[in-house]
Amino acid sequence: MRTKRTVGMSKDNDRMVSIDDLRKLDLLQWVDIDSVQGLLQNCPVITLQKGDALLKAGTANRTMFMILEGRFGVYLDSGCKERITELSAGGTVGEMSVIDERPTSATVRALEPGRVLAVDEDMFWLIVAASHAFSANLLVLLSGRMRETNRAIAKSIKLRQRFEQEAKVDILTGLHNRRWFDENLSRMVGRHSRTNQPLSLLMVDVDEFKKYNDTHGHQAGDSALARIGAVLGSRMRPTDLTARFGGEEFVVMLPQTDSAGAFLAAERIRNAVFAETASLLLSGECLTVSVGVAQLAPGEAPESFVARADAALYRAKAAGRNRSEKD
Repeated sequence: MRTKRTVGMSKDNDRMVSIDDLRKLDLLQWVDIDSVQGLLQNCPVITLQKGDALLKAGTANRTMFMILEGRFGVYLDSGCKERITELSAGGTVGEMSVIDERPTSATVRALEPGRVLAVDEDMFWLIVAASHAFSANLLVLLSGRMRETNRAIAKSIKLRQRFEQEAKVDILTGLHNRRWFDENLSRMVGRHSRTNQPLSLLMVDVDEFKKYNDTHGHQAGDSALARIGAVLGSRMRPTDLTARFGGEEFVVMLPQTDSAGAFLAAERIRNAVFAETASLLLSGECLTVSVGVAQLAPGEAPESFVARADAALYRAKAAGRNRSEKD
């Protein structure tokens, strides 16, 4: 199969590929040029202008292009929004689709005027058969491409893990966020229901936080929430699971803890918050929290569990704040 003329490209009929051109190609290093020159001189030289597409992602291709001059950008999409790598003189592109007969995986576009030697499928396999050195160079090239792909995949996995982590962590406090809590609540409820182990829940709300925020400003309010988050993170057991539920409200899951033990934990939190945030206050008033406590009932749904802890919290608020209430 011969290379077809592509829109925006033109065959350079006035000049045949030279020996010097061939010697600069990576795939021809250590190759006896005399053994392949006759084959390669039958291949057309294609001239491209800046912006011309040499290959388009998702399209059929049966040609390997050996870059004689110019620079080419490689993009994963046809829109060419983000360049993933760059190819220059001596490099090669298109060999994978010739070998596996699958559509191209990337778009390749000229970044400046350039020239490429178009080696079609039939000629490609003739050169492979004619030169062991060419085949060895091809193997090295493909191994390098595979390593680059593996590195890109590893980087992508790390980035995904980082994004997933950031998506489930509250930036201000460093605690887990509401999304994380919602995703793990059912799992925790199911586990403790199956094992008949007690599970308790604390709903913690900062008393009159809006008033404090309005009086001292949002920066002071953020500092207070960060300090309270630090108290919750440091005063609980390693097995306890703490999250910022939203705004000035926090939630703590206490595995293998009954209502009585959870109430003691709530009181410990309440006293620690009062002590740790006193230094933040500028006018002598106190920052306090109210806490609602609930223990998981047999067969109870997660939504009901949270609702009971929330109801206990509101009773603590109604009873004067700065107190803990059990469901």
